[in-house]
Amino acid sequence: MSDTIICPKCQSEYTYEQDGVMVCSQCFHEWNPSETADEDKIFDANGNELQNGDSVVVVKDLPVKGAPKPVKAGTKVKNIRLRPGSDHNIDCKIDGFGAMALKSEFVKKA
Repeated sequence: MSDTIICPKCQSEYTYEQDGVMVCSQCFHEWNPSETADEDKIFDANGNELQNGDSVVVVKDLPVKGAPKPVKAGTKVKNIRLRPGSDHNIDCKIDGFGAMALKSEFVKKA
């Protein structure tokens, strides 16, 4: 069975086809195999596609667990790393806060 399609959500190889879509038997994620290329793309708050190494600007104040102050709107973040398939799909380092993960819906491309 060399034609196994890997689940884009949990990376499981235990998938099967049902009613024209693929289904993962581990996480029950359903997807159309012809549309998986679009799912891997990550977009900012304005709909611009983000790439690894881009610089972004935070569009609203974001509270940080364990920190006394939030990440302020307008904070510039350089050299981001993308994590497709994750809820917080941007890894970055922010001055004064250190390494953290952000959601792409709260940033815009700089």
